[in-house]
Amino acid sequence: MNRYQNNLTQWSAWPLRALFLIVGISIAAGCASQPVSSSRTIYEAGLNTVRLEQDPDSTSNAHPATLTAAEVGTLLRGVRASERRNIVHRLLFGQADWTRAFRKEEIAVLALPLSTALSLAEPTERVYFNLSHATDQGDQETTTGWISIRGTILHLIISAVHDRHGPGPDISKYDRQLPNIPEASASYDVIFEPEEFLAKASSTARFWAPDQREELQIRYQEALVALTVQPSPERDGKKPPSQP
Repeated sequence: MNRYQNNLTQWSAWPLRALFLIVGISIAAGCASQPVSSSRTIYEAGLNTVRLEQDPDSTSNAHPATLTAAEVGTLLRGVRASERRNIVHRLLFGQADWTRAFRKEEIAVLALPLSTALSLAEPTERVYFNLSHATDQGDQETTTGWISIRGTILHLIISAVHDRHGPGPDISKYDRQLPNIPEASASYDVIFEPEEFLAKASSTARFWAPDQREELQIRYQEALVALTVQPSPERDGKKPPSQP
């Protein structure tokens, strides 16, 4: 009787084992079939990076796109950022001032690489940028975001604007694809001026990501017609002309 019961137990366990085996094979096959996300680095100097990566939100971007470095600089010059304050802070200190989201020296770094990246991007790609440098106080300041073009609209997503945080470990020598970004960004608002060329501004936050995402949808062609395109900074070592 015991031998019969043991055989019965072994046979009854086979369907369960087979089920686990099928599930394991299915998961392994699914992981193997998932495309590996790739990126192409366009510019890299220290922690400053511009690269192309797959756009998770669109497969029909109007890429490659032709924007000169001067035009990219003009559009970045119109982006403003402001600290987001709650009602108590606004009552005590008033509304925070709007400042340039991209300073003059930052535009000088980004304009040409962003122009080049847009000209090389495929419809399924977007442009990622990260600016990070040490401050006089010893901490790190980071500005991070993405750019893509769909039709006549330039999509600018910003996840950090001049965010100050403690310097992280120097992992650049091991993996140049991981920027030294903060674990959490201070809350902020962004806008484009003149506002008549701003098609839409939206704010999103994903529960699995600690950073804030502010998106501006800019009618960039109309904006460039109306705005004065300033000369692009020299990239061959010459000192760029002074700007007001």
